[in-house]
Amino acid sequence: MFHIAGIILAVFLALLLFTKKGKSPADLILAIWLVVIGLHLLCYYLLISGDFVAFPYLLGMEIPLPLIHGPFLYCYVATLVGQRNKRLPVYIHFIPALAAYLLLSGFFVLPFAQKIYVYQHHGLGYEKLTSFIRLPIIPSGIIYVCWSLVLLRRHRLNIARQFSYSEKINLNWLVYLTIGMGAIWLSIIFGNDISTFLLVDVFILFIGYFGIKQVGIFSNQEAGRPLLAGASLPVETVKVEVPPIEVEPLKYQKTAIDPDLMSKIHQELTLLMQTEKLFQEPELNLDGLAARLGVSSNALSQVINTLEQRNFYDYINDFRVEEFKRIALLPENNQYTLLSLAFQVGFNSKTSFNRNFKKATGLSPKEYCQQHKINPSTED
Repeated sequence: MFHIAGIILAVFLALLLFTKKGKSPADLILAIWLVVIGLHLLCYYLLISGDFVAFPYLLGMEIPLPLIHGPFLYCYVATLVGQRNKRLPVYIHFIPALAAYLLLSGFFVLPFAQKIYVYQHHGLGYEKLTSFIRLPIIPSGIIYVCWSLVLLRRHRLNIARQFSYSEKINLNWLVYLTIGMGAIWLSIIFGNDISTFLLVDVFILFIGYFGIKQVGIFSNQEAGRPLLAGASLPVETVKVEVPPIEVEPLKYQKTAIDPDLMSKIHQELTLLMQTEKLFQEPELNLDGLAARLGVSSNALSQVINTLEQRNFYDYINDFRVEEFKRIALLPENNQYTLLSLAFQVGFNSKTSFNRNFKKATGLSPKEYCQQHKINPSTED
């Protein structure tokens, strides 16, 4: 019964994606993948229930399917974070599965009665072929899960390099999804079919749960701008707006920056942050700040990394922490809550505020206020 629920949910979620208005390439990949997962579960259910005799045309379909899930995971992750290798065609990843189906073509053309006989006798006559096809399954799973985690790690680093906030643009749920796929492959290696397909059922429930929880996966709500150049992000609505400003032509666009020029950019940056307090903009990003300075984002990133010894995310949030500490000491601000002051200095969530404050000071905001005898308002 649990497998039937998994099959129905996989098909239902796939239909939601196929009928979604303005679906992205990632949506289409996930929809097709869910159909494949549903088919795989159906084949397994028919085998363990003995009902495969009523559906002989599906026999053999399940054998190469494990070679498809790893590539689908990678393609989905790579498309979401905008890191798909465009020089490597997508179909390349599915060649092993296609080759496996070609090797099984002799079995597929057998009469239904003969196919049923083979399955009733535990693959009689096809033992060596099926063993050969299953050889690359475990390496494929391990490679694609690890590859996907590497892409997600790069994505996280890109966020820190280019954005001063991460709440709307992190893909933590996708990390969990990739780890879930890893758990399925561990079950393939160390477990059995029962544990593996139960995990597949849970995996589908996971996709459904987070698909409802995360804006933009199964709904028709449009995603905002791509997260990074070339990225598509249907997972959550991300809108990074930079007010139009008149700037001089971009300077210092070469990869290597002269130390004197780097020092000059740093001085201009420091002055700008102190006078205009741009860190108070909750969605400040590297491109927007570079535009204010009239330099390239690459040059500004090098300046911050080299002279500040921090990434852009930490650099901006440290300014916010220092500004919070300054205004929290002012008696007239005792009427405001800690969170109100945090929003005033540029933080856009309580979680981000607490995490960055603790990272910068070693204390929670509440502990810091107690230590400095600050009595903020406790009203919401």
